[in-house]
Amino acid sequence: MKTSDQILRELADREAIRDLPILYCDCVWRGDLDGIANLFSPNGSFTVKGREREVTTTGREALRKMYEGALGELNPRPYIHNHVVQLKGDGRATGRCYVELRSAARNFDWVGTGFYDDEYERIDSEWKFKSRSFRGFAMPQRAGER
Repeated sequence: MKTSDQILRELADREAIRDLPILYCDCVWRGDLDGIANLFSPNGSFTVKGREREVTTTGREALRKMYEGALGELNPRPYIHNHVVQLKGDGRATGRCYVELRSAARNFDWVGTGFYDDEYERIDSEWKFKSRSFRGFAMPQRAGER
């Protein structure tokens, strides 16, 4: 049986982990590139899995540059749903959440949906994305396509 301290620690960990995708969306909405990059561990990575290719960006500076380009023309607005978290112990966890993407540049028209597969790690007292992988469904083949 878990102690009250163990239960409290797990609840606090889950809440901190669940905040990451929420903060991520908030940073995307506000165009806060440093904020997005700082949600990742120093060697954190983001992978986009497309129909025919997969692209991974690693490290905060590279992530910042990638997001600078990615947040451009479509001005994406993500809406996160159904976040599932699994604590693994030793400062590790995994999760998945689903996302609907709309474009502020296009009167908030729907531009796609998909999900994020995440690995999280606790660094000191903070949870960070160790890796974040996005797989889109029903996405346009090229940016700007409807």
